[in-house]
Order: sequence, then C-alpha cells, then structure tokens
Amino acid sequence: MAGPKARMSAADIEAAEWHGRLGGRNVDARMIEDFFTWRQSPANAEAYRRVETVWSGTGNLAADPQVNEALEAAFSRRTQRRRPPRLLLGLAAVGAAAALAGGFSFWLQSRTVFSTGVGEERLVQLADGSSVRLDTASRVRVRFDGDRRFIELQEGQALFTVAHDASRPFVVAAGDARVTALGTVFDVRREAAGVKVVLVSGAVEVADKAGAAKRMTAGQQARVTKAGVATRAADVDAETGWIDGRIVFRDAPLRAAVAEVNRYLPEKIVLDETVTGRASVNGVFRTGDRDAFVSTATEVFDLKASAGPGGTIVLTGRSE
Repeated sequence: MAGPKARMSAADIEAAEWHGRLGGRNVDARMIEDFFTWRQSPANAEAYRRVETVWSGTGNLAADPQVNEALEAAFSRRTQRRRPPRLLLGLAAVGAAAALAGGFSFWLQSRTVFSTGVGEERLVQLADGSSVRLDTASRVRVRFDGDRRFIELQEGQALFTVAHDASRPFVVAAGDARVTALGTVFDVRREAAGVKVVLVSGAVEVADKAGAAKRMTAGQQARVTKAGVATRAADVDAETGWIDGRIVFRDAPLRAAVAEVNRYLPEKIVLDETVTGRASVNGVFRTGDRDAFVSTATEVFDLKASAGPGGTIVLTGRSE
C-alpha cells in the first residue's frame, strides 16, 4: 500500500512551498505575481485552501496527513536553504533591480509617506522584510517602532505582504478599519462607503472604530462600515487583478465599471445621465486602456462615444 508521500499531489506540495515562501522575509512583487498565476488553477487554489486550514489549526490535522507532510517538508527545505547574510544582501539587490526594470519604484524604509498618481503603481520594501504595493492614486504613511508596525492607508488601495514577527503586530489603519496581522498577504481598499479587506493568505483580525473585531481566513473579504464588520467569501482573483494590471468585472453595473476604469485614467470616461437600464459588464480589461473599454461598451451596450472637454470621452445612448 502506498504511504502518505505517494498520495501527495503535486498541487499539495506546491501549495506548501508557496505557503512557506509567502510567510518569509524575502517576498517581492514577482513572487506575488507568480503566486497569483499559480493559484488561478482550481486544483491549486483548493490545495492552498487545505494548507491554510491545516496551518491555522481550524481543520483536522490527522485527516490530512499528506498536507501536513508537505508543510513539514517545505519548511525543512526553507531552513536548509538559508544563506549567509552577504548572499541575502546580494539577492535583495537583484530583487530591487528587477523591480525597477519592471517599471516599479522600490524603496527600503521604516518611517515615511509613499504615494502614487493616477495610473501609477509602486512597490515599497519595508525595513522588516514586509512589502506594500500601491495601486493607482494611493497613499500610505509608515511608522515602525520597537513593538509595533503601523501603516495608515490614507487614500486608495494597497496589497500588504507581511513578514512574520510575533513580537511586533503589523497594523493597517484605513478610515474606521483596523487590520492586524503577523505574517500574511492581504489587500485593503478605501471606498466612499467604507473599507474593503481581501485576505489572500494567512489570517488577520479586522476591527471597526468601536473595536468590534472579526477574524478572517484566506479567501474571505470584509467590509467595514459605520454598521460594523461584515465578512463573506471573496473572488480573490478579481479583487486583486490590479496586481498584474487587470480589472476583472463579473456582473458589474455599467456605472460602477466606468468608475473603476476611471481610477486608472487621467482623462476620464463620462457616462451620460441619459444612459439608463441595468446593464452589467463582464470581462477583463487592462488598467489604463481606455480605448478598449470604450470600444467594448459602445458595441455591447449600443452607445455612442464622442470627445468631451478636457480630453474626456462621453458615452451617450444612440438616438433612435
């Protein structure tokens, strides 16, 4: 009879490896992008969910021995692969060069403010090994001290990859929301109605202004409003598509879709008030590609596009 090792699937082994990498101190933008690409496979996504369940202790460890063995093997290999500080510094330099070559700004900081303009993205490497990736028109303030790592998301959206440090919680404040993590990957976005948190891996605690808190697990999202904290399952691929330059729409109202596309455009799309109905948008668009969205909208919804003031494009209904 085959033992647990023989029953381990390639997805289980890879999921354990990814869990180990994302919990380490050498996480960069390329690693995050590679993880999202790998996790697009349903089999891989399910394997990663099993690993998260075992790791968080919410599942039955004995019932999933192959996942447990894969985790142990992955973390054993991570320990064996550790290199002298000189080599680690060299790898960090290579990572910084790669980030710059890929069009990102890359910093190593512990106390400062970072921001992006419309259509820009930036990767910030923090002094503790964590990283913050800023989406369009976003701003964060970073304050690290001896017993706490604190970041305020003042505008926009950011993806946080947190290096594990049990002695110093990693806290992200955004409006009335507080997200506390030790080692994980999560996305936070400020919106007019409140704050949205999407958990990619690990576990976080989300609290509102009154202090009411809920613990999230991977694959969930939380909305923090004046009414409190509400959690539900998340479409992580869609919610974090901006990481690799994608906007993913699934049954999005046309006006909401236009507003989302406009976040990345210096010259906006204007949807005329005469355009009514309950049209829904489905599809994937590149961030900043105004022409592609306008072309699709005019064809699918029978709209007319015309030049507006200040470089805008106005979408109106076609006259009968």
